[in-house]
Amino acid sequence: MEATAKVSSIFIYPVKSCRGISLSQAPLTPTGFRWDRNWLVVNYRGRAYTQRVEPKLALVEIELPDEAFSEGWEPTKNSFMKIKAPGMSVLKISLMKPSEVAEGVSVWEWSGSALDEGAEAAKWFSDYLGKPSQLVRFNAASETRLIDPNYAPGHKTMFSDLFPFMLISQGSLDALNQLLREPVPINRFRPNILVEGCEPFSEDLWTEIRISRFTFEGVKLCSRCKIPTINQDTGIGGTEPNETLKKIRSDKVLRPDKKQQGKIYFGQNLVWKENPSEGHGKIVNVGDPVFVLKKVSSVAEAAA
Repeated sequence: MEATAKVSSIFIYPVKSCRGISLSQAPLTPTGFRWDRNWLVVNYRGRAYTQRVEPKLALVEIELPDEAFSEGWEPTKNSFMKIKAPGMSVLKISLMKPSEVAEGVSVWEWSGSALDEGAEAAKWFSDYLGKPSQLVRFNAASETRLIDPNYAPGHKTMFSDLFPFMLISQGSLDALNQLLREPVPINRFRPNILVEGCEPFSEDLWTEIRISRFTFEGVKLCSRCKIPTINQDTGIGGTEPNETLKKIRSDKVLRPDKKQQGKIYFGQNLVWKENPSEGHGKIVNVGDPVFVLKKVSSVAEAAA
């Protein structure tokens, strides 16, 4: 079987809605790549902050130790995540799990308890955003966040919007950029996996793919909010690329016979299919081949 594409970049976003990290390899877990969206900034009521409301989060840089991406690595008391932002001192967060619990944390439809990263982190984000804030960490020991069973029954995620993985092809980005006056970089779309070598928007059709030796299901076209309109280098919003996407990637264009929801689509959401307890070497690498095992024949048939 011939590969359809290959992995050209891997990204994780340890703190939801803050800047991503580009990796050469990432350990797989059932809830997403390790460390992806493990942390969340919340307001005084425990509600998630995202760039939709706080675009300044785009300027918050996250650093993790290189060894954090080796399989089986466990943090010690000297392992830290470093958080930086313009005009702020560096915040260091231990990668060991904190003992304090924050109750009543919510992201979209989910609510539960999370681990509280403490007063220093709360003050840092409160000062940076100019309003009471707190940094919390997903508590996998006590909480489960299930994915919409209409799309991926039995699968779960941490603080990502809806699904554990999102894939986009370079071809799709290139095709979009040809229509834009000012091209946009891939960071506007916050994917986990960028692939190259396939036709634009071919990922729309993929319902089952293998990356290296791991099988993923394409479960839903990724509908886009306003975050792609926020320049990730400045935190300033505009109207593109969403205005152009409305013309070429709306449900009206792609799914004219289906119920219209006024959505625009770019990218494919994935879940990892295997039983995660089996064996070692559960790592996806840049350069890994992508094999398409099953696909639908038109984008109108894709789940959305």
